[in-house]
This record gives sequence, structure tokens and C-alpha cells, in this order.
Amino acid sequence: MIEIRNITKSYQTTTGREYIFRDLSVLVPPERNVALIGRNGAGKSTLLRLIGGLDVPDRGHIKVSGSISWPVGLSGGFQGTLSARENVKFVARVYGAEGERMRQIVKFVEEFAEIGRYFDRPVKTFSSGMRSRVAFGLSLAFDFDYYLIDEAMSTGDAHFRNKATQAFKDRISKSKVILVTHSMSQVRAMCDYVLVVDDGKVYAYNDIESGIKRYESES
Repeated sequence: MIEIRNITKSYQTTTGREYIFRDLSVLVPPERNVALIGRNGAGKSTLLRLIGGLDVPDRGHIKVSGSISWPVGLSGGFQGTLSARENVKFVARVYGAEGERMRQIVKFVEEFAEIGRYFDRPVKTFSSGMRSRVAFGLSLAFDFDYYLIDEAMSTGDAHFRNKATQAFKDRISKSKVILVTHSMSQVRAMCDYVLVVDDGKVYAYNDIESGIKRYESES
């Protein structure tokens, strides 16, 4: 279950304080795969960061039942002078992996990323696509109750996008996703609950087609 209670979120800008949400309350039932959709700038990614604990509200609180991932595909935390293998080992150690579990994680990410010998080269030499491949595999190497996905499956070539989508379809049987996307085909394939973010408000839909219709009418 995801409970958002009376949150307000704003940012200071050069033209004054910009409010994204004011006294927002939303309750998402347990065991739902959630799509966060809305126009560009509506606040979808902000809400995702708040849910994931990467940002904090000005006031109010958010409660998530179960473990929650960092945003899938996030590569900003990689140390550029280290290889992909070394970065993966570092994150694995942070999560308490060692011995056989460490080897399993490294092998999984290496095979999932499909970047060959570059896996042992400094990450700073990678293209953005290669970074995303490693980051995506690293996210999937750990078991979470919720996976946060912010347009991550829009990166890479068609083969990798299909591979990533299938990986999450396999995960949905035991974990849930919170997906930010502009692709309604991804919403239909992966989600069973829709939150439409619009003008500082969030509208919840059990019926995904009704949510998509609302989104398309606003867009």
C-alpha cells in the first residue's frame, strides 16, 4: 500500500517559490502495478522521487508498505573511474552481498547489460546507452517489493527495450512497479492502476482505460 497524506512540495526558483503539490492525499491499494501519467511538467517524476524517498515533502508524509527500489536505470551514482564490474560490486556490498551472492549479482548484471569487454572498462568511457544497460541490470539484480521506473524502458535499441519489458513482466508475479511513462502500450502491458497527475492534483483509476482516456483528453 502507498499512502500519501497531506503533502505539500515546492521548489525555490529565480522567479519565486513554485508549488508542485499542495495538501495532496492519495491512497493506492496494495498489490497494484501503478502507472503515473500526465503532461510534461505535471509533477510525475517529482511524485516518483517523493514515493521513493529521494526527495522529501515540505510537509505531510508518505508511507510505503514494503521495500522500494531506487529509480531503475539510474546511473548518476556510478563512479566514472571505476569499471562497471567494480561499480556493481560496490553497490552489492552496500546491500550486504558477499561470496556466492556477490558473484551471482555481478554475473547477472554482466549478462543482462550485454556490453562485452566494456564491462571491465571505466564507466566514464561509456555511452549513455551503455550506462543505462548496466544500471538497469543492477536494479534488477536485487529483490524489491516495488520497482520505480521513470521512462527507463525508453532507452536503448528495440532488442534491449523488449528485454527490459519482459524482465519486468516476469517480476510482476512477485513484485510491483510504479511506472512513469508516456507510452500507453507500456501502461496497458504492465499496470492495473493509474494515477493521472494534473495541475497539482492526482486522479486515481482502477480501470486503466478510464485513466488513459483522462490523460489523453488532458494532453
